[in-house]
Amino acid sequence: MMQHSQTHALILGGTQGLGLAIARKLVAQGCTKLVITGRDSAKGTSIAAELGARFAVTDLCDTAATVAAVDQAADHLGRIDALVVAGALTDRGSVLDTTPELWDRMMTANARTPFFVLQRVAQRAIAAGHGASVVNILSMVVHCGQSFLAPYSASKAALANVTRNAAQALRSQHIRVNGINCGWMDTPGEDATQRRYHGAGDDWLARAEAAQPFGTLVKPTHVAGLASYMLSADSGVMTGALVDFDQNVAGAYPE
Repeated sequence: MMQHSQTHALILGGTQGLGLAIARKLVAQGCTKLVITGRDSAKGTSIAAELGARFAVTDLCDTAATVAAVDQAADHLGRIDALVVAGALTDRGSVLDTTPELWDRMMTANARTPFFVLQRVAQRAIAAGHGASVVNILSMVVHCGQSFLAPYSASKAALANVTRNAAQALRSQHIRVNGINCGWMDTPGEDATQRRYHGAGDDWLARAEAAQPFGTLVKPTHVAGLASYMLSADSGVMTGALVDFDQNVAGAYPE
């Protein structure tokens, strides 16, 4: 199916993990108008060449520069009618040891910048008179999160509210905004996090997957299909949805 042959897409955090999986899915489904962003220029340039896309260096901790990249991407693509916010910081911190500096950095990267990126995409779409679809990549931690994920959980919960609030505000302009609450996922970023913060060895993934109900962590390719669907016309009027994409059910207790 080529449901994205007319899609003009911007993916923040599109150079690895889930963002890259979504980019590849869109391209496989016909998207030829694509800009991906990330912090690593060499990696991004290489991935963009593979995809036939354009790469822009962005740091979500710099809101103004990231919003400027939206304008540059829109000028290059002609318009943006599909936005994916897949990038995020996942630094650790609990309610007892999180510093104001860590809190501010996490909230900027994971909530503030995505808010103003969404705002700019919506402003341009409304000015140009076309609709758009936005997918915010969230996390199951919006329901609570582990104690060592206090600022991350708070930032993703904030973005979850932004998702629904924007969906309500923008629906009359035919701009749809949805989110995916991803469970524990097998990505290069998660591998680095496990090694950096949790002293994980080379066998961490096998050990983690062995303990899961389905014997695996969530894979980026699993979620990419849902993101593609949300971005496409196939999802119709769907907006304001926050979909839990996990094998553990929120609110369930051991039986």
